[in-house]
Amino acid sequence: MDPEVMKMLAVGLAVGLGMLGPGLGIGLIGYSALQSLGRNPEASGPIMTNMILSIAFAEAIGIYVLIVAILLAMVV
Repeated sequence: MDPEVMKMLAVGLAVGLGMLGPGLGIGLIGYSALQSLGRNPEASGPIMTNMILSIAFAEAIGIYVLIVAILLAMVV
């Protein structure tokens, strides 16, 4: 195979596997928040605040993966 093809394959695998964790994490955070809101609707303020903060931290990991993939595609 051509080295350029191998590089793009590595970038695709890095993004695919790297985004899997944040995607699953965000799904589990949303699921847990909705479960807790269903059990205790009065606590919606703190639950939603913590959920949004946790989603932001999980999404930051996905952004880091995207930046690394772009660097791999452009530089290496």
